Amino acid sequence: MRHATVEDAIDHARRALAAAERVVVFTGAGVSAESGVPTFRGAGGLWKTFRAEDLATPEAFARDPRLVWEWYGGRRALVAACAPNAAHRAIARFAATRPGVAVITQNVDGLHQRAAHDAGASVLALHGTLFGARCTRCGRRTPHDLPVDATSLDTLPHCDACGALLRPDVVWFGETLDPHVLDAAFDAARSAEVCLVVGTSALVQPAASVATLAARAGAMLVEVNAEATPLSDSADVVLRGRAGEIVPVLLDKGDPV
Repeated sequence: MRHATVEDAIDHARRALAAAERVVVFTGAGVSAESGVPTFRGAGGLWKTFRAEDLATPEAFARDPRLVWEWYGGRRALVAACAPNAAHRAIARFAATRPGVAVITQNVDGLHQRAAHDAGASVLALHGTLFGARCTRCGRRTPHDLPVDATSLDTLPHCDACGALLRPDVVWFGETLDPHVLDAAFDAARSAEVCLVVGTSALVQPAASVATLAARAGAMLVEVNAEATPLSDSADVVLRGRAGEIVPVLLDKGDPV
């Protein structure tokens, strides 16, 4: 359905979101860009002559864990200086007050989690988090937001349980997503009445399947993005603009933009 005006489209989406018992909010990098989260891929994404694709791999960590941890330590410091924006906060409030809402993100920056913690909500992070670590031997996961000392292998983070080296708890290129997290996301998508997609290119698989699964199961698809994506043509409502301006209007019932 295409609407005569932006106000009509917003009103349609707001009414659907307010009436639905089961909603999926699916987000990507666009929602965090407005918080100043740096881009680590593409143009300008080089660090010490390395691309993200060169460092975010199991092979890179096996070859030089110090280098990889140094990079992730720098990313943490940059992201820690950013704050959840109005879109993160509106999504967190919406999820905290609606038991049938699932917040699913592709982002590893932890901004949804910070907003959700303040509001008392939860988040499914498909690609893990910068602020967590996983043991390379026993697989134990733990929150980890301390500064990383990458001066030697001995000073890198190690597991409190078995003493083995820890790695960042993110999904690297060439790795599969955690099946429990992915299954939970897909289950939520299949049962959703409305799927609100915010700031994702809809290109990275299998995460991008969250929105398409929801649509195939009959959910109304609402896209908020600055640019067109592969989902745009199939979305019921398409809203172009900044997530921090549009999402609070959709979820908090504020004045239309």
